[in-house]
Amino acid sequence: MNKPVIVVHYHELWLKGRNRNFFLAKLSLALRRALDGLSVARIGRPGDRLLIELDDEAHLPEAIARLRRVSGISSFAVVRPVERDLDALCRAAWEEVAPEKFSTFAVRAKRSDKSFPHTVMTIERAVGGHLLDNLRAAGRDVRVDLDHPELTCRIEIPPGPALVYARRIPGPGGLPPNTGGRMLCLLSGGFDSAVAAWKMMKRGAHMSFAHFYGGGARPGESSVHVARELVRTLTPWQFTSKLFLVPFEGIQREVVRDAPETFRLLLYRRLMLRIAEQLARRDHALAIVAGDSLGQVASQTLKNMVAVGDCTRMPVFRPLAGDDKIEIIELAKRIGTHDISAEPFHDCCPVFLPRVPALHATVADLDAAEAALDVRALVRRGVDSAQTERFRFVSGRVESVVGKLESLKV
Repeated sequence: MNKPVIVVHYHELWLKGRNRNFFLAKLSLALRRALDGLSVARIGRPGDRLLIELDDEAHLPEAIARLRRVSGISSFAVVRPVERDLDALCRAAWEEVAPEKFSTFAVRAKRSDKSFPHTVMTIERAVGGHLLDNLRAAGRDVRVDLDHPELTCRIEIPPGPALVYARRIPGPGGLPPNTGGRMLCLLSGGFDSAVAAWKMMKRGAHMSFAHFYGGGARPGESSVHVARELVRTLTPWQFTSKLFLVPFEGIQREVVRDAPETFRLLLYRRLMLRIAEQLARRDHALAIVAGDSLGQVASQTLKNMVAVGDCTRMPVFRPLAGDDKIEIIELAKRIGTHDISAEPFHDCCPVFLPRVPALHATVADLDAAEAALDVRALVRRGVDSAQTERFRFVSGRVESVVGKLESLKV
């Protein structure tokens, strides 16, 4: 039995010029980490593609499922490696397309190894003619459509064996994991922040998470269990994660006691940003990620976001700023975080919510509202009470250190 072979294509890495090898090395490493525990015989790089050879066909479905979560892949396919001659290409193409159901098709060839004696046009005409003759001989009503075919048989001629396949699986695109620097995400437990984190992870950023919680410890009482499951779900995209857990209800009570009611929510978020900045610096992160969507709620008007963000010197990325709720929820379903965020939990932000929250606060407004608070002490309290949990993707499973929390005190 032939060993299963998967061809992996990348797209955006072509734009990296002389830095391309760095990104390709990171993509190769990501493939190895994603396929850890499966029978991978080798991962090669013939021409402008990556080639994965498995020892065991039984591992193929799991390998396909894991590759769908590797950023940097534009598409991949299970291929037939064949000899480098037209007759072999025609036979392999027929074996590939014969079981498929379609009414229109095309053949697309790519010859990256110019030592192959036949041109792309010659390959496409010879293989396309062979397929059309065989399909009609089998009584199938099909025709060639070069513009919008239902099925495309693809032939690639890299150094080494030729590759033939008819079904291409889309990858997530983006950049390989751990190529874009470290960031820290404010993880609320809702739909938005997990999607925001995923968007930045797809751009190569390595994400740590800070979750501010209140209430009890059981499901429905605290949001900690939701935060853990969100991080567990996102970890396979970057292989390791760190979750900072910050008890916040006591800090909120200080705000309620000493600050004007209308600015409460914005002051909560300011304190969260300040605490997150300190955690990020200890974690060697260079920026903070927030799940804000412009105008979605009162705290996310443009003026409020500017006034809140002014409290930190660290850049704050808001990748969902231009997305609406429907778009965010669709992405949450796609990446597997939707059902987790839909679980009931005690969200600390709405606690002591003002009856009429400010819509257009200024930096001066919030500075004045904080005047009665010992902001430095509250930030220190949040940082010193924070604890961490670590997550790691190993052999297809996410391992975590749960209940053995590390203090961040230094």
